[in-house]
Amino acid sequence: MSAVESIPVSEEAVQVEAILERYRREPASLISVLEDLNEELRYLPRSALEQVSAALDVPLNQLYHVATFFKAFNLTPQGRHTICVCEGTACHVKGAGAIMEELQSLLGVVEGGTSEDGRFTVRSVRCLGCCALAPAVMIDQEVFGEVQPGEVKGLLERYENEVASI
Repeated sequence: MSAVESIPVSEEAVQVEAILERYRREPASLISVLEDLNEELRYLPRSALEQVSAALDVPLNQLYHVATFFKAFNLTPQGRHTICVCEGTACHVKGAGAIMEELQSLLGVVEGGTSEDGRFTVRSVRCLGCCALAPAVMIDQEVFGEVQPGEVKGLLERYENEVASI
């Protein structure tokens, strides 16, 4: 390989570089960098964390400490869409468990898992803050209230024609 030729750079590395530049490679922007990476890549792959570590001169173990401390960060690949089933008191009493069971059955996943096609990750959350709509489900940033198990399939079908990019 001649000095003029370059080593191919992965798409992920280009995305990481763009985010680092957005925050001017400031170590104080670590959480913001990780938030943007988590949103764009849908998780924090080790290779991205290594790149951030080197660029910000922050030890890799410190990045893992931050990434595991905050529940918002993911260290495993996530689905294109995140489904959160509220398990707060009002939602629990009004049938959130049955909604979770229906999701698990239809998608073939366990709580916290991602569907085989990479389209959905299913999670339970302590509270969505919309108790009057119990039981509530949030898909990405859209909240659905008074959801019944028989309506779950229809909610999923809203995303049926999308192509998973994982």
